[in-house]
Amino acid sequence: MYQPPAFKEDRPEVLQQLVQRHPLAMLACNGEGVPIVNHVPMIWKTQNGAPVLLAHLARANDLIKRMDDGQEALAIFQGPTHYITPNWYPGKKEHGKEVPTYNYMVAHLRGTLQFHEDADWLLSQLNGLTDQMEAGRDAPWSVDDAPDEFTTRQLKGIYGVELRITDMVGKWKVSQNRAAADQQGVVAGLRGEGNDEALHMADLISSKQ
Repeated sequence: MYQPPAFKEDRPEVLQQLVQRHPLAMLACNGEGVPIVNHVPMIWKTQNGAPVLLAHLARANDLIKRMDDGQEALAIFQGPTHYITPNWYPGKKEHGKEVPTYNYMVAHLRGTLQFHEDADWLLSQLNGLTDQMEAGRDAPWSVDDAPDEFTTRQLKGIYGVELRITDMVGKWKVSQNRAAADQQGVVAGLRGEGNDEALHMADLISSKQ
């Protein structure tokens, strides 16, 4: 991934936070020369001091047949994004030499695949994913809420995916390369739009000032 110095963000703890807040990954693999992409929520775990990503896919998804254990894959996680109009830059009114851009946050985690069909592994992954996604709810749902025989049948319809991370990089493009006046103009413009994505991006830009 292209990483201009101003936007480079490779700190593991920061990338981990993005993964945990935005767990839906684009899992990209190279299957016999043809890209294979699946969209799947993944949870970050630490095993023997190293990060891994855990997920599950429907058994009807033939990724497990097209890929072998040990092959490389790339998980891409995207955080908040927003279009930035040049109308928010003060210089636009002065000289007009401004263009639009797009702000975003993204993490690329590369690693090797390991597939799992063991029921205990699958149940552990489901519990971990559920606990993460249900955290903070007034009445969080638990895997144990479902009847045992129902859960057992459901487990037969999935297989587990583990990505053992070997490299991770991130890119935080949140107007760091702009002058303070431009950043302030963008923040004001985003707050004026008022939607959740705009307000989140405004907060991110403000935190980098």
